[in-house]
Amino acid sequence: MERRFVKVEKGMGPQGRIAVVRFDRGDDINALSHQAMRELRDVPRDFEDDLETSVVILTGSARAFSAGFDLKDPEGRQRDTMAIGERIHRQRLGPKMCKAWQDMEQVTVAAIEGHCIGGGAALVVALDFRTCGRSAHFRIPEVELGMNMSWGSIPRMLALMGPARTKQAVILASDRIGAAEALAWGLVETVVEDGQALPAAMAFAERIARQPPIPVRMSKTTVNRFAHALDDLGSHMDSEQNVLTGLTEDYREGTSAFREKRKPSFKGR
Repeated sequence: MERRFVKVEKGMGPQGRIAVVRFDRGDDINALSHQAMRELRDVPRDFEDDLETSVVILTGSARAFSAGFDLKDPEGRQRDTMAIGERIHRQRLGPKMCKAWQDMEQVTVAAIEGHCIGGGAALVVALDFRTCGRSAHFRIPEVELGMNMSWGSIPRMLALMGPARTKQAVILASDRIGAAEALAWGLVETVVEDGQALPAAMAFAERIARQPPIPVRMSKTTVNRFAHALDDLGSHMDSEQNVLTGLTEDYREGTSAFREKRKPSFKGR
């Protein structure tokens, strides 16, 4: 598949052990259309047999990591006319994308500038480390749109932030989480000056790239196996829940309010 929005550059850093993946739709919004998600899902396959790369950095544009799922994507809006089974199948693209990045043997680092919203946040919590610019912010708007937070992200956020902060981030969906809060909550590990997220991620990646590759991969895999051993118990019904909430009146109200730039009025039905 030809990639329109994602570019992969390998052979960087010490002994060429660093790769940079750039997701940039050229509009400073970087929404996750189905095409963009397929491209990001497939990137980890480039590294399955790559024993030379130790670290993969994922970054967005200079002004935005991602605005999350593209509600204006024509392909995405077809879901309203699909049968339930087809909706569930289509909804699994986002979770597969995130899981593919989590399962990479290489250490993964997100370099985040600007906004990182919804599906963008779901993607970065699937990575090993996160560095962001001082003006970056995060938001998890799904609940305010009448949906559940899916893509397997809640167990990952729980591992990073703990129960209370995860509930706060997900339930208080309209609240922005600034870089300082994200650092204090454990959502990111490093905050740097604006425009320096990628250089800082590269400097961190260089430190990892100088370590012996085999035990680095083993260590990452062991930590992930323990940290995410129970993830499937908390997220195996994500797609079904998303389809179910997508059939509610509150979902129609939430998405309509978003498009009309007004506050939603939910009825619980």
